[in-house]
Parts: sequence; structure tokens; C-alpha cells
Amino acid sequence: MSKTHLGHTARKRFGQNFLFDEYVIDQIVSAIKPENGQNLVEIGPGLGALTEPVAEIVDKLNVVELDRDLAKRLREHPFIQNKLNVIEQDALKFDFSNLIDPITHPSHKLRVFGNLPYNISTPLMFHLFSFSDCIDDMHFMLQLEVVKRLCATHNDSLYGKLSVMSQYYCSATPVVMVPPSAFKPAPKVESAVVRLVPHARPPVELHDISSLSLVVGSAFNQRRKTIRNSLKKLIDETSLNHLDIDAERRAQTLSLKEFSAIANYVYEKNS
Repeated sequence: MSKTHLGHTARKRFGQNFLFDEYVIDQIVSAIKPENGQNLVEIGPGLGALTEPVAEIVDKLNVVELDRDLAKRLREHPFIQNKLNVIEQDALKFDFSNLIDPITHPSHKLRVFGNLPYNISTPLMFHLFSFSDCIDDMHFMLQLEVVKRLCATHNDSLYGKLSVMSQYYCSATPVVMVPPSAFKPAPKVESAVVRLVPHARPPVELHDISSLSLVVGSAFNQRRKTIRNSLKKLIDETSLNHLDIDAERRAQTLSLKEFSAIANYVYEKNS
């Protein structure tokens, strides 16, 4: 199968799979609903499958692209180059708050979208979560299983650390299903677009996000064990009982609220 599309050969190290199905592209742009005047940011614009139709609607679009050849193509695009602010950086390291103008538009939050490389999608989302206070919403093409994990709730077999941590920051909704045939080269997995909307207020009271990450990570690293055993280095059974949480339960049965209660205990104990 050819890995070349529109004169560019997909680079495995960048996890490149180029979207080309016009029907799917139209569905995604309709789900995003870009409007002129919004602070739009596309991550990984690639060959412009989403960039071009969005730029037809708006006057300005920020694009973050690591591949210098693709960044050059965008800067020299015959029709939309004047609309693009091309940021040639690694999105995993980019400070997205730099796209907020604190003087003229301090409340001009970001609307972020993109066909994310599947090999960096999870760490990239965690990076973006750290900027959730300056983001209105996010629409990302991801591996279908990752979307299911983002949307999974407790007692679901796919419920895990990604589910808990993402749901602390955002509400997650799948909006478009995408088959492998919509890409070139075609990936070996199904894909979907998810809408992530940061909460106006955190859904639970939490003293420290790193404590939540520690607790959730410890619990799901040994998800087959009871939390008495998986969390024994962090909290004892008596304290779990005091929080009204049965020590015989397993990680996938605990809600975000219950994980937060444990995290707050761990934080207070170590403060």
C-alpha cells in the first residue's frame, strides 16, 4: 500500500496517516462548527485535509506542525497561506497559553482540533489538560479504543486512568466514527472523533491533581487486585472504611468522586 499522498510520503516516526475522505472531512468540520473570530488551533494539520475547509470559513487559523516539510507546504499554500499562523513546534512541548492575548482578548479561549498521531495522543491530551482553563473545547481524531476509554465510566471494562483523569478536566462525547479506509495509508484500527469540553468548575473537590494521578495510577497498575492491596502503600483499610469505601473493591468500580476522596486523604497525610 502506498504511503504517499499529494506528493508527501507519510513518516512513521511522526505517526502520519492522512485523512482524505471528503464525506468524513465534512462531518468533522460540521462537528467542530468553526466560526470567524474564534481562537482556533489545529494540531498536526498535515496535508491540510481539515485545515483547508476550516480556513475557507475563518480569517485566521493557528496550526501547530512538527514536520518541517509540511510546515513549509502550509506557509506556501496557494490559497490560505495568509490566513495561517504556522507554529513549527512539537505540540507536546508547546505552551498553548501563548496563543491567548492577555491584553486585547484575555477571555478569548482556544478551540483546539486535530487528527492526532496515535502514538502520542494520550500524552498530548494530558499536556492539553494542563491548559484546560484557557480552552473552550477540543475535537480530536483518535483510535476508537482511546475514545471509548475517554468516555468510559466506572464499572466499564475500558474504564482506567485515562478515563478518570480526563473526566476530572472535561466531559467527553464521541461525535464521528471514521473507518480505516478514510486515511492514506490506512491504519489497522478504527478511529473516531471525540469532543472534549473542559468543565467550568471541577466536578469534585480536589486538593492536588498530582495526588489524584498517583492514586489512580497505582490502582489501575494492579487493576485485578483489590484496592486494599493496590493502594496499600498510600492508604490503609481503616482509612478506606472511614471514607466509606470498601477495601475489597477493585479500581474499575470506583467513581471519580471516590478516587478524589482517597487522593485528598493521601495529600493531607503527606502535607
